[in-house]
Amino acid sequence: MQYYIYISLFLSLAYVLIMLRYLINWKSIPIWDIPIDFSPQTKVTILIPARNEAEKIQACIQSILNQKYPSHLFEVIVIDDHSEDETATLIQQFKAPNIRVLFLKDFIKNRSELQSFKKKAIEIGIENSTGDLIISTDADCIVPGNWLNYLVSFYEKGKYKFIAAPVNFHEEVSLFEKFQSLDFLGMMGVTGAGIYGQFMNMCNGANLAYEKKAFYEVDGFNGIDKIASGDDMLLLQKMAKRFSNQIGFLKNKNATVLTKGKPDLKSFSQQRIRWASKSSSYQEFQITFILALVFFFCVSIVFNFFLLPFFFAKIGWVFLTQLFIKTVIDFFYLNSMATFFHRKDLMKIFFPAQVFHIIYIFVIGLLGNLVKEYDWKGRKVK
Repeated sequence: MQYYIYISLFLSLAYVLIMLRYLINWKSIPIWDIPIDFSPQTKVTILIPARNEAEKIQACIQSILNQKYPSHLFEVIVIDDHSEDETATLIQQFKAPNIRVLFLKDFIKNRSELQSFKKKAIEIGIENSTGDLIISTDADCIVPGNWLNYLVSFYEKGKYKFIAAPVNFHEEVSLFEKFQSLDFLGMMGVTGAGIYGQFMNMCNGANLAYEKKAFYEVDGFNGIDKIASGDDMLLLQKMAKRFSNQIGFLKNKNATVLTKGKPDLKSFSQQRIRWASKSSSYQEFQITFILALVFFFCVSIVFNFFLLPFFFAKIGWVFLTQLFIKTVIDFFYLNSMATFFHRKDLMKIFFPAQVFHIIYIFVIGLLGNLVKEYDWKGRKVK
């Protein structure tokens, strides 16, 4: 029992150090503003893989067409991934000359041999692009009016090979959706801090930019194409291995892409299992190590809770110490993120979110490594 207590306390200390590292590095990232004299020179291709997105695709496209970026310097390529609804038809209703729809079915011969439809869609989009800078977002996202100006000015100034930028949830209705939004703010802090501190390369595919030339220099998705997800993080890690000092995080809330959280526990769990399932394929040991420490810290809290009736005298103070540590450090961390993104309203649900977060890390961490099949957009994925 004594060794178990030592392990619990070690994991608690490790969690504090990890979260402090995130917070310190996040606060150290300079906020990027578009230079007053900025005059864009870069031709951009925006890629949007889409499958059954009839409900949201028009709002996404319209937000892109509303960009304050010269229309002759950007094109939009939507790659329709065997949609069973009117996704493609709705896109084709836009008469803008810089919008194209490609159909994934026209480029693949044997669907049964394809492991990652999204990676293949992006690959085809890049092959048919005319831009020098590839920018990706998702079909259910809304982008801000100066989105391209932020990304391109950051790219042209820093000469980055790969850029990650913020993604947040919005338009929450339920407490569950608010939890997702608060949790995602924390993920953005992890993303920015890890990239800036060069100790953890993570990102979200809804707001990425990378050089087309660099994509081909790292041989694209080759080597990671058998993994269903990971078109964002696994590509970033390939890029970081090749261009270690040319990876950037664009820190500005006005460059944030917005999307909505999952409406129910089933769709949420399928999403998070999909994200967690690629963890065994991370090319950077430090990411796996840090995530493992956080996971086992939450596991120890859950275990200690169930041990309370049997070993209260020995475990009670350890359990309360762990809860205190996680609550305090998470509050300061998430409050900093909520302040930066102007979402202080989400801190009202901080305490119930804490309880759910511990359970969520415990359950999804297990399922992400045990479940080998999940649902994604009406398709069974392994």
